[in-house]
Amino acid sequence: MDYHIEQADARHVAGFHLVGPWEKTVKQGFEQLVLWVDTQHIQPQEWLAIYYDNPDDTPAEKLRCATVVRVEEGFTVGENSPGVILTEIEGGQYAIASARVDNHDFATPWREFFESLSQDDNYQIAPRPCLEIYLNDGNADGYWDIDMYIPLADA
Repeated sequence: MDYHIEQADARHVAGFHLVGPWEKTVKQGFEQLVLWVDTQHIQPQEWLAIYYDNPDDTPAEKLRCATVVRVEEGFTVGENSPGVILTEIEGGQYAIASARVDNHDFATPWREFFESLSQDDNYQIAPRPCLEIYLNDGNADGYWDIDMYIPLADA
């Protein structure tokens, strides 16, 4: 899989933190997020999923993720926003790859990306969350175009 290395800025985000199998929690999180964004009339800069754990090392029921939107620095969470978190995604060096996801199969492009990156002796994966940025509305289009971000440390 083709990827490039980029220095990414920190991102201020708001949304929902969830724990459990990603195939369930990410969908649930985005349903909550869409409802919250619509009712609060928020204009997101980006829609993202943040993945905090390695599914090869963490049991599915303990996998952590967040479904969030990018907001301006200084954004405040309004009333009637139960469970909404406001946090910052750390900036730094990332390997970035793009993919088209069909049939809700997000795992395959991630596996391919990790496999490609593991063969590069110039970089090692850093112990920070991975990001998935959505470039379209997959529910409307029938597929998702995504950018996947894996944090790096110098090898």
